[in-house]
Amino acid sequence: MSATAVHGLWTTMGGVTSAAPGDRFAAPTIEYAQLAPVLIVLGAAVLGVLAEAFVPRRGRYYTQVFLTVVALAAAFAAVVALAAGGYGTTKARIAAMGAIAVDGPALFLQGTILLVSMVAVFTFAERRLDPEAHGNRVDSFVAQAGAVPGSDGEKAAVRAGFTTTEVFPLVLFAIAGMLVFPAANDLLTLFIALEVFSLPLYLLCAVARRKRLMSQEAAVKYFLLGAFSSAFLLFGIALLYGYAGSVSYATIANVVNGSVQGIDPALADTMGNDALLLIGGAMIVTGLLFKVGAVPFHMWTPDVYQGAPTPVTGFMAAATKVAAFGALLRLLYVVLPGLAWDWRPVMWAVAVVTMLGGAIVAITQTDIKRLLAYSSIAHAGFILAGVIATTPEGISSVLFYLVAYSFVTVGAFAVVTLVRDAGGEATHLSKWAGLGRRSPLVAAVFAVFLLAFAGIPLTSGFTGKFAVFKAAAEGGAAGLVVVGVISSAIAAFFYIRVIVLMFFSEPKADGPTVAVPSPLTMTTIAVGVAVTLVLGLAPQYFLDLASQAGVFVR
Repeated sequence: MSATAVHGLWTTMGGVTSAAPGDRFAAPTIEYAQLAPVLIVLGAAVLGVLAEAFVPRRGRYYTQVFLTVVALAAAFAAVVALAAGGYGTTKARIAAMGAIAVDGPALFLQGTILLVSMVAVFTFAERRLDPEAHGNRVDSFVAQAGAVPGSDGEKAAVRAGFTTTEVFPLVLFAIAGMLVFPAANDLLTLFIALEVFSLPLYLLCAVARRKRLMSQEAAVKYFLLGAFSSAFLLFGIALLYGYAGSVSYATIANVVNGSVQGIDPALADTMGNDALLLIGGAMIVTGLLFKVGAVPFHMWTPDVYQGAPTPVTGFMAAATKVAAFGALLRLLYVVLPGLAWDWRPVMWAVAVVTMLGGAIVAITQTDIKRLLAYSSIAHAGFILAGVIATTPEGISSVLFYLVAYSFVTVGAFAVVTLVRDAGGEATHLSKWAGLGRRSPLVAAVFAVFLLAFAGIPLTSGFTGKFAVFKAAAEGGAAGLVVVGVISSAIAAFFYIRVIVLMFFSEPKADGPTVAVPSPLTMTTIAVGVAVTLVLGLAPQYFLDLASQAGVFVR
């Protein structure tokens, strides 16, 4: 059949006008330069998969680590180049035929994700914390992911020195999805990005070297609840498409505001059903709140944080939250600003129960990873206070808070990997008693991170909380600020309790040891401390940077 005949099949049917015979489809216009950060990471991920197939086993670890770090550095350089070229301000635009926004918030969040991911990847590559197995250095990941825990196959893989180097391309695929998620400018791109970064995370949660059954349980829980949240998001997309006749953010916003520019007139009679708008918007927001770990969609967080390999937990806790809040900001500020009076009261309630719920339940925790999980839930509530402001200051305060929180989180989980006993990481709080006497430096570093989480002055946490609370108060949410201050006081109790336990308790005779890491983990911890102190002592430049980046392109 000729091309003309094929095009001739497209006729006017059922009142919908389609291409006439002889018409040709226009070639897609892709701005590859503006999409360079995503393309670099995706390309490196594909190369990583090929390396697994063609690079000899003994050389894969070094190949994958080098490829991952270089790709993340190159992608960050591309983000900086775009920002320097004005794409974060005056040249902000919609790229990839309307699918991707290249603007200030997108570039700011992409840069944050790349930097945080780079320091997190160093903990993935750490191979000095566990004792050597049959003369081979081991990392945090299982020798052979497909082997049954405790089976002869797993033991043979350990003896042979196998390592799961597939984690590096999986991380790159996850990062690529995270880069697209806050920049997505239509609902289908949003959903695809969600799945691209979620599926690798499900796998990464299941490949812990120690406590494999707990790791696999965490992965199953994360997958099932993640699929549930994805279904909410997808149903919401369908309803919003039914409401607006389009998945484009700009078009949906026009319909919400009473304008129908850019819509096929044949669909005009089916648009404007407010029930579809409210239910669809609520379902999409529900899916995003699951990813940020807000109450009551937080059920997966403690178990997954505890069971996943700690390097994965740190990466996921930091980078996923940055990407998810970026997507939530764009949805509420670009697509649904006309519904602010509808979604603000709901988000108020979510923020209140998230702040209080995370802080109160954290007091009862006896495992350090679960404590940090509930801490992350409380911080999601603090960030929501900035989201609710619905002002440019609210956007910039959230951007700054995400930078501050993400580096503290990665650094804190990196410290957790160092405290070990015969069973691996010693995460029960009782085993941290007297850590300040065993290893004053490690305990002091962890105390710095805890003080930042608590929002103590001279740390990044104080600056971040002050920024979001100030934006919320100026945006008419003074009551939410009061709740936030109370929640911060409650949270400070369990942070200080851990500090007291480390420095003012007697160490146990059979207590854990502090492993000496390689320069990789040392770098992660050092960067975390440096960012925590710099953003606490001299934050103005970064606050100004967040303010300049806080304008969405529409």
